[in-house]
Amino acid sequence: MSDKPLNSSLDSKPITVAITGASGAPYAIKLLRCLVAAKRTVYVMVSKAAQVVLATETDLKVPGTPEKMQAYLEALLEAEPGQVKVFGREQWFAPVASGSGRNGPMVVCPCSTGTLSAIATGASNNLIERAADVAIKEKRQLILVPRETPFSPIHLENMLKLANLGVTIMPASPGFYHEPKTLEDLVDFVVARILTHLEIEQNMIPFWGD
Repeated sequence: MSDKPLNSSLDSKPITVAITGASGAPYAIKLLRCLVAAKRTVYVMVSKAAQVVLATETDLKVPGTPEKMQAYLEALLEAEPGQVKVFGREQWFAPVASGSGRNGPMVVCPCSTGTLSAIATGASNNLIERAADVAIKEKRQLILVPRETPFSPIHLENMLKLANLGVTIMPASPGFYHEPKTLEDLVDFVVARILTHLEIEQNMIPFWGD
């Protein structure tokens, strides 16, 4: 069996993006656009609550089934064939469900506090939670982008627990020193920080001191 990626022009290490039910759908869509533009293979998982948020916060009409969602995202993001792969919530044979799968970094953006809690306790009740559990046990990069305010002691305790395990906690807190003029500028700030931690070049926000 060949170990080559489906498309040799794409980076062989996929990046997993899980979208959950916190406010912040524009962050997720912009992140997907940037990863596709960077020629990365992207594994995508979308929770039920996230589908409601996508419909509320964007004008996108994202289908509910993984197959239709994959076709929709491929067209929306202008992805190459095989570059975007969507997995269902109980698709346990997906690569992200096992440490022996071909997996790279994982980002949960936005990350609901419910998902945060499930990851902190190792619940693994759906594929998003299991994929995060795999990332932690395999010591792979895991970035969580919570969007909630204020944080309760429960939220903070869960974040501290995960941070102590090596998980990057990156709240969706855009800065203003780049003098944003539009909502997209604020979205770009957060996505640029995610890309930097993934070691992917970005030119949306200048680096401090440049």
